Amino acid sequence: MKFLNKNVYTFIFLLLFLSFSRGQSVNSSNNKTLQDSVPQKSLDEILVSAVRATEKTPMAFSNLDKRDLAKRNLGQDLPSLMNFMTSVVTTTDAGNGIGYSGIRVRGSDATRVNVTINGIPYNDSESQGTFWVNMPDFTSSLENIQLQRGVGTSTNGSAAFGASLNLLTDQTSKSAYGSVANSFGSYNSRKHTVKFSSGLLDNSFELSGRLSEIRSDGYIDRASSNLKSYFLQGSFIYKNALIKALAFGGDQVTYQAWNGLEDPEMLLHNRTFNTAGLYYDADGNQKFYANETDNYKQDHYQLHWNQKWTSGDAGVFSTNLAFHYTKGFGFYENYKANAKLSEYDIAHIVVDGQEVSRTDLVRLKFLDNHFYGLTFSGNYQSKKVDLVFGGAANRYEGDHYGQVKWSKEAVLTEPNQQYYFDTSVKNDVNSFVKINYQIHDKLSLYGDLQYRYVSYDANGLNTGLVQDTFHFLNPKAGLNYQMDLNSALYFSYAKGQREPNRTDYENGSPKPEVLNDFELGWRYASDRSKYNVNVYYMRYKDQLVLTGAMSDVGAPLRENSGDSYRLGIELDAVVPLLPKVFWNPNITLSSNKNVNFKAAIDGAIQDLGNTSIAFSPAVIASNTLMYIPVQGMNISLLTKFVGSQFMGNTDAAVSKLDSYYTNDISFNYTLPCKRLIKSIVFSLLLNNIFDVKYNSNGFYYTYDDNWTQPNAVKTMEGVGYYPQATFNMLGGVTFNF
Repeated sequence: MKFLNKNVYTFIFLLLFLSFSRGQSVNSSNNKTLQDSVPQKSLDEILVSAVRATEKTPMAFSNLDKRDLAKRNLGQDLPSLMNFMTSVVTTTDAGNGIGYSGIRVRGSDATRVNVTINGIPYNDSESQGTFWVNMPDFTSSLENIQLQRGVGTSTNGSAAFGASLNLLTDQTSKSAYGSVANSFGSYNSRKHTVKFSSGLLDNSFELSGRLSEIRSDGYIDRASSNLKSYFLQGSFIYKNALIKALAFGGDQVTYQAWNGLEDPEMLLHNRTFNTAGLYYDADGNQKFYANETDNYKQDHYQLHWNQKWTSGDAGVFSTNLAFHYTKGFGFYENYKANAKLSEYDIAHIVVDGQEVSRTDLVRLKFLDNHFYGLTFSGNYQSKKVDLVFGGAANRYEGDHYGQVKWSKEAVLTEPNQQYYFDTSVKNDVNSFVKINYQIHDKLSLYGDLQYRYVSYDANGLNTGLVQDTFHFLNPKAGLNYQMDLNSALYFSYAKGQREPNRTDYENGSPKPEVLNDFELGWRYASDRSKYNVNVYYMRYKDQLVLTGAMSDVGAPLRENSGDSYRLGIELDAVVPLLPKVFWNPNITLSSNKNVNFKAAIDGAIQDLGNTSIAFSPAVIASNTLMYIPVQGMNISLLTKFVGSQFMGNTDAAVSKLDSYYTNDISFNYTLPCKRLIKSIVFSLLLNNIFDVKYNSNGFYYTYDDNWTQPNAVKTMEGVGYYPQATFNMLGGVTFNF
């Protein structure tokens, strides 16, 4: 099927977007009135109040609650459920949203999206990435999420250079409940979840939990996933205090699918082909290593004390103190054909008079890490002042080591022979204070200042000796003008600074990066409709942009680009078209450029002028059309368009990733019941209903070739792609007790 080109689609989308429609009420949560009273937060909300934005915060953000997430929560990772949020692009290695998944916001990759769970950092300290595969079905234990685009408000952990994602886990339940959810779908995918809560016992104690298992063969060949997870929470409430203890984690085994597909012929005729584990036997027959897998187990422990100290018209003062510990351990296993023995610290041997310097072998690479620390915050609210202060002190300790498990030739001197051992320690301390001050009835002033100290020490085969220390001071300020009961204007400036990650050190001498973020927006919310318009200008110094190349384990490589910027406009709305039809569109139009970008081409440094930043499409659009025929039933058409993008920073034609346009259908029906079963929820998700063959991600690399002419260097190019699933489906049934 041939789809509309980018310009035509953009024109139609904008035309529809700007055609404001009239209709019935959308949701009572959109109703907005001016309040003189001091706002009240639940004890659970105190967990994230220090890192959350409100309607008076002069920055762009979007919220999803557990009802929004539940509609499509049939086994796919959280990024897939966020796919239709403003400025968001998602991708998965296995092609069907189960396993390794990634997210980009405003063109910034996952290492630049700061993620917190109940205010505690989740990003891996060294890679700065977020690995949702390590927490399968975590969505089933979420109360709500907030995605702040741009620098956002001050938070704990690494600075946000694309967005901040704040996750709040299940709130304390007053009533006992239980649920059993099962879903099945394409590629032998299935999810099984059991949840329970004791309800508040003696109005003081609650115990709740979840067990989940997810399995899938994946769209890509052998891209299987075997995922298990748990969530356990104990709550104690006494007067104005809430103490929560949480333990959650996951255990995942996935067959590797991070190689992508480089062969154009394969992409056309065998797009699910997976090169991972590929080798040839003595007779030249193509084989695949059975255990080319990634194995990782991660356990999280959190202890929170939330306390309201004062309340009433004089103001509300509350605090949160939290301690946390995360233990991670895992490895991935690779078959390496014709590997150099010298790279594995193995001596050459002589066989039948011939020196053996290469052989086939199986290697294991391990990661054993600990992450622990504390966070704290205080919040004072009165009629005119909303003051938040807080901070965190965290430490990461990680060991990286490798072993050779097997070799074709008898070159090993011991079983599981070790060939490297790297250590790393990272300390991260921050403090912040922010205030929203109501100057008069319509105008409020926002101020925010964060100080962050980072020290990173590593000693490894690939990193060498690293001893770096950073001191970052990040100011933010803005104004919010309430035009009337329904609409407001805002403007803000925010500065962000962040350190390089481990992979950056492995590939050179990186510099820290600096971002100056300007946001100008308009919000409108009534009981009938909701509109948001936001213009942003993000100016970077030494931005660590993706080069397009990948490491041998699928990690994206980055480099400092000097000066660069992202300039864009974001529009989103909630509009009732008819009494039973609701429309939720969003679109982002942007220009993302490296300024006076220089690159080595054909053996010489060339100034390419302004070039496009890698993986930054100029158009990102989503559209949800929801029909509610009867109470308890909803049917939604979900549309996603992502414009073309370059996979490198040189605007090379071969590095262009084509635009794509997909459509999904979501169906949910809640059947109320009596007695033991309270309700039965039926869910169906039809993905990519027009069977589009598209690639949401890829890679681009260059290398020097000097064999064509003596003393001449020619820059050669290579590309690869990550094909996504064609038409597929998931269906599920949930029994609520």
